Amino acid sequence: MTMSPPALSGQSHRMLNKVPEVTIYFWIIKVLCTTVGESFADYINETLGFGLTNTTLLFCAALATVLVAQFRLRRYVPAVYWLAVVLISVVGTLLTDQLTDGQGVPLWISTTVFAVLLAIVFAVWYGRERTLSIHSINTRARESFYWLTVLVTFALGTAAGDWTLDLTGWGPGPSVLLPAGLIVAVVVAWRFGAGPVLSFWLAYILTRPLGANIGDYLASSRDEGGLGLGTLGTSVLFLAGILIAVVYLTKTRKDRTELVYHGTEETQSIT
Repeated sequence: MTMSPPALSGQSHRMLNKVPEVTIYFWIIKVLCTTVGESFADYINETLGFGLTNTTLLFCAALATVLVAQFRLRRYVPAVYWLAVVLISVVGTLLTDQLTDGQGVPLWISTTVFAVLLAIVFAVWYGRERTLSIHSINTRARESFYWLTVLVTFALGTAAGDWTLDLTGWGPGPSVLLPAGLIVAVVVAWRFGAGPVLSFWLAYILTRPLGANIGDYLASSRDEGGLGLGTLGTSVLFLAGILIAVVYLTKTRKDRTELVYHGTEETQSIT
């Protein structure tokens, strides 16, 4: 596939997209990561008794370390990329929990604040780069915007999902249906011509409450309408799923999108 080239300075050079191609594998691992974000945060915070503040500091430090490794890479590496997503899913959950449980901020306010923050990030990103597409995350600036957006979407998805549960009073099982239905609606809208960038980010946000609600359903006791796996069992199950998927993608390279610049021509190859 041949595209118009970006401005290049001087001699030919090669750049690789730092994020995976959006395939079914992408969405499966994304949901697995969001489930882990909910269940693992609860396990460390509540079951092990680390406390909300200590748990937040622990995972923020781990996320910072992995992001440093991610930014130093010159291409997409599945293990590092998805480890960053797992940790961001945990941190995004904890940020909302800090506001709600630690500071007593109502969920509707948290949802509004994160929605406004996301709009600001998008506006600055587009104003600087003239695109919000994830198919050309090949500069440090774009990668910075990308990861900041991912973090805010996780926090927003957590706040909006929890707020919805408070408003509806639904149990662990039925609560899965709303985000799943909204994701289906986004896919249908995309099929009928909705913008792909908007559709992607809407689906990305909605997978957060979907994954969290799946995690709650699996972890909650049978008396509460769940399957009774507990937060540890759910975390281990989904982390194993992520590991298997990442190993598969590392070997098959099915989610690689490489951008190769040849002087006056940009070629996008999907392998």
